[in-house]
Amino acid sequence: MTRNDRKLDDLRRRIPTFRCIDGCRDCCGPVTASSEEMARLPIKTEAEHAAALVEWSCPHLGPGGCHAYDERPLICRLFGTTPRLACPNGCRPEQMVDEQTEREVHAFLRQTRQVLV
Repeated sequence: MTRNDRKLDDLRRRIPTFRCIDGCRDCCGPVTASSEEMARLPIKTEAEHAAALVEWSCPHLGPGGCHAYDERPLICRLFGTTPRLACPNGCRPEQMVDEQTEREVHAFLRQTRQVLV
């Protein structure tokens, strides 16, 4: 396990979770992720990526929601857990992410090579 994998696991544990509205797609769209995060996502074809991009969506998003929810990238996990990325429907965890963790997530994203999911 690499240093980045360990940091990714640590950050994922520190971001609080909450339940989204079933079928909601308001926060889902094209995002970038590190190579470590991409390695954990199901592989999608170029055609699936292209089709999602045309729809301004994510290739892991289906009619029932995210098909890769358990392995979703950090930026997806951060949505709804901080006032800066608030859920448009008002959903949120009981306790919002602490500012230090949010800063570390953004630092990780800046320090790793990001690719379009």
